[in-house]
Amino acid sequence: MALISCDFFSEVLGFSTAMTVILPRPSKGQIGVQEGALGGKPPVLYLLHGYSDNHTAWLRYSSIERYAAKLGIAVVMPNVHLSYYTDMKSGGKYWTFISEELPSVVESFFHISTKRTRTFVAGLSMGGYGAFKLAFTYPDRFAGAASFSGGLDILSMYRKATKQQKKLLKNTFGDIEKLPGSFNDLYSMAHNLYEEGVKSPMLYQCCGTDDFLYEDNLRFRDFLKQRDFNLFYEEAPGTHDWNFWDMAIQRYLLLLSGTL
Repeated sequence: MALISCDFFSEVLGFSTAMTVILPRPSKGQIGVQEGALGGKPPVLYLLHGYSDNHTAWLRYSSIERYAAKLGIAVVMPNVHLSYYTDMKSGGKYWTFISEELPSVVESFFHISTKRTRTFVAGLSMGGYGAFKLAFTYPDRFAGAASFSGGLDILSMYRKATKQQKKLLKNTFGDIEKLPGSFNDLYSMAHNLYEEGVKSPMLYQCCGTDDFLYEDNLRFRDFLKQRDFNLFYEEAPGTHDWNFWDMAIQRYLLLLSGTL
């Protein structure tokens, strides 16, 4: 495997930003590469960080490099600060960055697959929201999406937040009470896909039973299941921490091993 710390200028954000990238060295027998197809383009997982982290978190707090090596999969971990993967009300256009500019930059820098069947996105907490938002917006781009302890209901989180947390969420989304039914509302996005008869990517959702977002995750799980989404849901004892997320990424990669 190759580990790359990549600093580059974002035209969308107007300043330099960074991503951490894991690239496989193709070899016979890897799940992610056809046998004998040395030098072939590997599948790619866009792996998104949470609210208090950055592009280095997954590498620092989990064993993602070791897990990815077993599959021969490239992993792209971008930095989006406290943006919630959104074009912020008071801040940068991080949704435009993550959904439009980043894939183009990655494909120009690295030798990875651009096929839908070999492109995946996953994230923890805030990143779980970002992963599902990408999947619901671009179902023709991703074969699968995963949310680990996802912050999937912004309005519910806002109503339980501290004064400082509410201020940060308003800086991102604006008037939170107007969020339901908007582009930033995952419930609305999922419902629109269902009404349009569009098949979503394969969805994976998990949450610890002691997580403060557990009830929100259960409601979102039930919402998707009532609409026959292709959802694989798991839960286990655990809180909002890296012990759970290190387990979760292993479970998701195990699931992907049958599809790559």
